[in-house]
Amino acid sequence: MTTIVMIHRKENLKKCSVWPLHVRDDFRFHTFPYEIPKLDPKDTVRLGIGGLPLSIDDACKNLLVLDATWRLAPQMERPFDHVPVRSIPSFITAYPRIAGDRTDPKDGLATIEAIYCAHVIMGWETEGLLEHYRWKERFLQENGFS
Repeated sequence: MTTIVMIHRKENLKKCSVWPLHVRDDFRFHTFPYEIPKLDPKDTVRLGIGGLPLSIDDACKNLLVLDATWRLAPQMERPFDHVPVRSIPSFITAYPRIAGDRTDPKDGLATIEAIYCAHVIMGWETEGLLEHYRWKERFLQENGFS
């Protein structure tokens, strides 16, 4: 199965927590709005807020993750309205919040953190996911992963 990451064109790849994974075979990256892949809702679930809980039952499907600021994320959801939304339980982010416009939800995770949690829940490989994540140790410790 594949993790499909849609990165908003305005994202700074130098600061992007998930960009180092673009070299992995189990990840596919696309730039929003220029590259919108056609996704079959029978084969794909989308991480989001307010969906059914993500579970091991979703492990046989591709995982779609939208990567943008919380302010830009809603416009990225529209082309994928047909893809079932799955949510993950609350975890503690290690990413320091600096959004001046207060658009970050209190329990919002960095994209790489959300992907890591999703991979754990679905029983997928997590080796190397956080290798380049600056706050890796804190995130793992705060959430009881280490």
